[in-house]
Amino acid sequence: MKKQLLFLSALLISIAAISQNSNEDFKPSGDIQFKVFWNYHADFSDNATKTSAFELTRSYLGYKYAFTKDISAKITFDVGSNSAGSEYTAFLKAAQLDWKVASGVKLSMGLIGMKQFNDQEEFWGYRYLFKSFMDENSFGSSADLGINAEFSLSKNLKANFLIANGEGYKKLQDTDGYQKFGGSLVFMPIEGLTTKIYADSQKSATSKAVTSVVLFAGYEMSNWRLGAEFNKLQNGKKYSSPIDNHNLDGLSFYSTYVINKKVEVFGRFDQLSSNTLSGESTAWNTSNDGNQIIAGIQYAPIKGLKFALNYQGFSFDNASLDNESLVFLNAEFKL
Repeated sequence: MKKQLLFLSALLISIAAISQNSNEDFKPSGDIQFKVFWNYHADFSDNATKTSAFELTRSYLGYKYAFTKDISAKITFDVGSNSAGSEYTAFLKAAQLDWKVASGVKLSMGLIGMKQFNDQEEFWGYRYLFKSFMDENSFGSSADLGINAEFSLSKNLKANFLIANGEGYKKLQDTDGYQKFGGSLVFMPIEGLTTKIYADSQKSATSKAVTSVVLFAGYEMSNWRLGAEFNKLQNGKKYSSPIDNHNLDGLSFYSTYVINKKVEVFGRFDQLSSNTLSGESTAWNTSNDGNQIIAGIQYAPIKGLKFALNYQGFSFDNASLDNESLVFLNAEFKL
């Protein structure tokens, strides 16, 4: 509790000490944001029951408003599936206030976007057809209730520190009241190269603290984009399910070659593995451990519209499970 109070007090003191910039020439304005993920897929896996389907996997509806040059807010609804079985339930994904309190310092508070995999997701570039590794395997949540402070330390270095509930944006905080503490350093030593270190930790009333660590490097040149990341989750089946000594490790490699302004090809390889518990002969997550392969081509005929024809396959470490083999036609359209 002392750490939370000290952190929040420091932020409030910083805000109070800053004189506001003049906004006499600024006109407040806002805009609507809309995004949809659609696909058709055919399943060629052995013993597949649903061999093909059309899907509308995600719809985002939001509004962003700038009060001043330095203060803005946004609200976003995420329409997708939930545990009750509905494919089109609306969740509040973001209700965020952003405040540039000083040169190189920005505070975000409310239901905010998290920082574990935002850089990786942007570098991967194809969220509409497949999530980034951490998101796909529940190493962390894309949004949560909390506060984040972001610092531009130099032209090539930025950092962030955050406190959040730790349960994600679809759940209230659990009864123990423990928050997640985390932070990252993003360093761009040369043009085109981005490196990142991220770590967080959340105490639990029933187990050791759940922790995650991320190492990421991405390089972008004229026609190529290459990314690699290592992810580790300790003492949790996922970020919001703490349990002692249950660990997950993950590797993800992805690349894109841009043929022209409208066409690009891409590929990705993921590996998920878990530890073997004392007294057991197989890894605790053997029903999910394995390798993911994605390869495809994207066509973007106009601004705001993308299509991707791609193959998605998964080979399980457990030989008794049928491997997955699917072909997708994905689309993203946004306003």
